[in-house]
Amino acid sequence: MGLRESLRLIVITDKKLKPNIPQAVREALEGGATSIQLRLKDSSTREMIEVGRAVRRLATDYGVLYFVDDRLDVALATEADGVQLGPEDMPVGLARELAPNLIIGASVYSVGEAKAAESEGAHFLGAGSVFPTPSKTGVRILGIEGLARVVKAVKIPVVAIGGIDRNNVGLVLKTGVVGVAVISAVMGADDVMKAACELRKAVDEGLQS
Repeated sequence: MGLRESLRLIVITDKKLKPNIPQAVREALEGGATSIQLRLKDSSTREMIEVGRAVRRLATDYGVLYFVDDRLDVALATEADGVQLGPEDMPVGLARELAPNLIIGASVYSVGEAKAAESEGAHFLGAGSVFPTPSKTGVRILGIEGLARVVKAVKIPVVAIGGIDRNNVGLVLKTGVVGVAVISAVMGADDVMKAACELRKAVDEGLQS
């Protein structure tokens, strides 16, 4: 699976929504997630590594990519495929120097940040927040038009994030993004596998139209 294909449906973990992360990740993978991103806010480094290693094994079993949110050290310690870095995390250029074999995703919230991340060497962008989301409060809202401007401003693949669900994913995909990253839409569902399956189907249909 190439990078663009792997970015179709990134499911991001949330311990508050699903405390048993390996189990939730397995269900998301059964439903069709094409990448998993380990996000463990307020957790110790030791816990992140322990959970990350379990996620690494699952990602390998299902043939998908495994990313770590924010933490390059945890990504390296758990043999991740990549790391997702925000504007306040380690600079993309430095991360590429330290870990040349990792896929570097950059979280961006404006056209200016998108261009900067691309010039620093990011392999892809996570652009948002497209819509308001309970998973991350106090963030800037990019909106559909802002997302479209980001996509047009760069040549690297862009993944949309923030408040995306099965009902609005078709509209999001019309901006030219290669996929979506979600937390609540899958991890907040009672049936994780079903939610992932329905969203993956909607993404595939949206990208074909």
